[in-house]
Amino acid sequence: MVLSPAAQRVQAALQEQGFSAQVKELPESTRTASQAARAAGCEVSQIVKSLVFRGKTSGRPVLVETSGANRVSESKLAVLAGEPVEMADPAFVREQTGYSIGGVPPLAHLRPILTLVDEDLLLHRTIWAAAGTPNAIFELTPSDLIRMTGGIVAAVKA
Repeated sequence: MVLSPAAQRVQAALQEQGFSAQVKELPESTRTASQAARAAGCEVSQIVKSLVFRGKTSGRPVLVETSGANRVSESKLAVLAGEPVEMADPAFVREQTGYSIGGVPPLAHLRPILTLVDEDLLLHRTIWAAAGTPNAIFELTPSDLIRMTGGIVAAVKA
């Protein structure tokens, strides 16, 4: 199967970093956690939501890889980021990651981004993440997620 350019970028980054995960582009949308869980045949809590926040003082991006079942606490995130944060708008997300909301993968971004990994994702043997488009996903382990992002495991749940 031929992958779209964005999904192919993610697949290439996975291979370059030594991960065996295979990107799957599906006919149905995986934009939301519930849609992704249905497509992957897993629980919503096994979906990795890639949420980009923006530091209110610095303008610095902060990527939170959270469980699809959770909402992120902006107050907890502010402590971890060292400044108040707000959800980033779609233009900022694309500018920082190279991907649109609903397809932001945990790797292959345009520039390095401070990444926090929701500790609840570690409760699962396997998890699923977006792969560059709103209908592309790949399966991985929580330890793979931490390795590929260089992320800091944290309590981010509201």
